Amino acid sequence: MKVIVADKISERGLQLLKEQPGWNVVLTSKDTLNAEIADADALIVRSATKVTSELLEIATKLRAVGRAGVGVDNIDLEAATKRGVLVMSTPGGNAVSVAEHTFALLLALARQVPRLDKAIHEGRWEKSSAAGTEVRGKTLGLIGLGRIGSEVAVRAEAFDMRVLAYDPYISEAAAREVSVELVPLEILLAESDFVSLHTALSPATQNLINTATIEKMKKGARVINAARGELIDEAALAAALKSGKLAGAALDVFAEEPPKNSPLIGLSNVIATPHVAGSTTEAQEEVGTQVAVQIKDYLAEGIIRNAVNLPALSADQYRRVRPYLELAERLGSLVSQAADTRPARIRIRYAGEVAEVGTHLLRSAVLAGVLNAVLDEKVNVVNAPAVAAARGLTVEEETRRREHGFPNTLEVSALPEKTGTAKGFTAEGTVLHDGSPRVLQIEGIPLEAQLEGTILYLRNRDEPGVIGQVGTTLGKHGVNIATFALGRREAQRGAEAVSLVRIDGEVSAAILNPIRAIPAITEAKLLRLGHG
Repeated sequence: MKVIVADKISERGLQLLKEQPGWNVVLTSKDTLNAEIADADALIVRSATKVTSELLEIATKLRAVGRAGVGVDNIDLEAATKRGVLVMSTPGGNAVSVAEHTFALLLALARQVPRLDKAIHEGRWEKSSAAGTEVRGKTLGLIGLGRIGSEVAVRAEAFDMRVLAYDPYISEAAAREVSVELVPLEILLAESDFVSLHTALSPATQNLINTATIEKMKKGARVINAARGELIDEAALAAALKSGKLAGAALDVFAEEPPKNSPLIGLSNVIATPHVAGSTTEAQEEVGTQVAVQIKDYLAEGIIRNAVNLPALSADQYRRVRPYLELAERLGSLVSQAADTRPARIRIRYAGEVAEVGTHLLRSAVLAGVLNAVLDEKVNVVNAPAVAAARGLTVEEETRRREHGFPNTLEVSALPEKTGTAKGFTAEGTVLHDGSPRVLQIEGIPLEAQLEGTILYLRNRDEPGVIGQVGTTLGKHGVNIATFALGRREAQRGAEAVSLVRIDGEVSAAILNPIRAIPAITEAKLLRLGHG
């Protein structure tokens, strides 16, 4: 086996690879990588090396790419998948580091450590104005209870804190394992002394901390963010810190980095660090060793861990499965983003050829679509079952015969934990002759539309002029409509109708406010599907 290590990883990881009998471990530079890659079995990179389609074209023997880190933006996943190259990352390798940094920020806020340190170095002894607050007995609200949020919860318990969490994609049982109480976002905001963000960035979470949500928080609460800068409306947070509504904020991330124009910079009650929560010696050691173990296990035994793309398939298998995989993932993403309730169960119904091309792959693709809407880590058909199981999601499957219309269909439902207590969300789709995924029904209402790009999902009463009002409103805000698909439950005025409006370009969630102001509109959400 020939393994190329193109970027620096831990010595322990290198040694593990070199210990394998008959393995040739080659350390390359930017100048020598192309010359060595042709006969390599595996490639290990960090963020510096770009694994492009051109590089993969040269690497005719390559079986795996290991990324020492979470993000894979430097790897052409589509090109790797087409060539049967497995791509693996190392999620969770820095979870402890980020959790510890979060707690360092929390304690620094509680005890005003940076201000007092600065005063000492400037010759001031500010003992009389240094009263801080204990964290013991206080309530910590975690928005997101994934790997990092769970690690923070464990540490908070040691400090005798009460821990609440808001996470629509984790079960009550999983939360109980880390002594956390799952609550709606409104309750978390109202009861938390410290609010810490640990969620992925999505249309639903962008500017999650804004004027309206801050208003629901306790007076004197403190905000911590070591996740994504875009989760916070910085102007709204700055206003709350200046007014005294919030006592302080500690931030490792900003919407713009470095934060040259942030209104938060310079405020005395803001602690800031330069996006270093995951940057520890131990974290770098961990991901370097972890990627080496994953490459070794895959090459030696075929064991796949933390894959972010499809495993190698035969050309015929890939040809047959790929269109339905795309349909499954996009239906999963649609129901995930459109559902109002926390999905505890995912129901999948197969009809026709869909049931013959490998339902285990389709099931995983659905779960990937559901989970990718809320998770930072990339989930696909390889790791989706494990990620779903860890978050308490269960899957129900059945095959059925479709009597009318398209014979080959897939129906996906996001359902609540207990039958009858809340409503789920269902979408049905198919693959057309050109291979494109299409939705056929939304919540039992016939409607055909493309499953791609930025989509405005609307529910409304079927009344004259609604479509015109939507079009006019979008036009006034500079939003162009690509397609407008409309369906209604029955042909009578006032009946329930749904629309999927594909719109061009990136659109802010702020567009939803004027849309919701249209009297006939009963629901409006912004969805993002595929690569459009």
